Amino acid sequence: MVGAGVLSLPYAMSELGWGCGVTVLILSWIITLYTLWQMVEMHEMVPGRRFDRYHELGQYAFGEKLGLYIVVPQQLVVEIGVNIVYMITGGKSLQKFHSTVCSSCKNIKLTFFIMIYASVHFILSHLPSFNSITIVSLAAAIMSFSYSTIAWAASIHNGVIEDVQYGYKSKSKAGTTFNFLSGLGNVAFAYAGHNVVMEIQATIPSTPEKPSKGPMWKGVLVAYIVVAFCYFPVALVGYWMFGNGVEDDILVSLQKPKWLIAMGNMFVVIHVIGSYQELTNLGD
Repeated sequence: MVGAGVLSLPYAMSELGWGCGVTVLILSWIITLYTLWQMVEMHEMVPGRRFDRYHELGQYAFGEKLGLYIVVPQQLVVEIGVNIVYMITGGKSLQKFHSTVCSSCKNIKLTFFIMIYASVHFILSHLPSFNSITIVSLAAAIMSFSYSTIAWAASIHNGVIEDVQYGYKSKSKAGTTFNFLSGLGNVAFAYAGHNVVMEIQATIPSTPEKPSKGPMWKGVLVAYIVVAFCYFPVALVGYWMFGNGVEDDILVSLQKPKWLIAMGNMFVVIHVIGSYQELTNLGD
């Protein structure tokens, strides 16, 4: 549930401002939780049948052909787009780790770090099934909680930067409008749990007496409590400390303590490796 997009939330706040930013964060949390509840309920809304994939639900709602035309392109856009972002995020985190632990070393282009990150997936992609990366998925979940905590805790440790500025970054109406839309996109991207919710529920045993939606909904609630503990401190503390000067990845803005920042960036790498593989297996 906690995606790498959490690291861009302070930047989204700088595009939205305090009032709109906090409002959008809260509304997004509520709306995405509500839509997750809808999906959990729809999983077995037809007696004797389980909708284990998005396209199956789309075909039931819109017809065999139209359902595929509506759902599959949107799925591909989401999965491919997220994987591209994760490739860049993994590469940037590796680059930040390298520059942090070896500040005197020669600078290496981001492209090469992205290629290093991609080479890991070349190996992992040959694993036979989704279950083969259970350990990687568990590690990714732990890492996401860890680097989120590092992001806001290290921000507090660094303190508010000198001459911090808040409010809208652009001075023009057009720039403010585009930044606002970009901020909405960054917030929407951060809430990434819907991608695999139906596939996860499909693995839960279900009987008429004990349908899968019971334990699934409990799991969703616990997950969203964790999401709130990760997202809101990172977004609010990060923006409070750096203001409009925050980078699109809060860990890139942080400089000290070096060992903690290096650890946080490596946690990001481990997380996006697991998340990338989950999305790839989902696409298969």
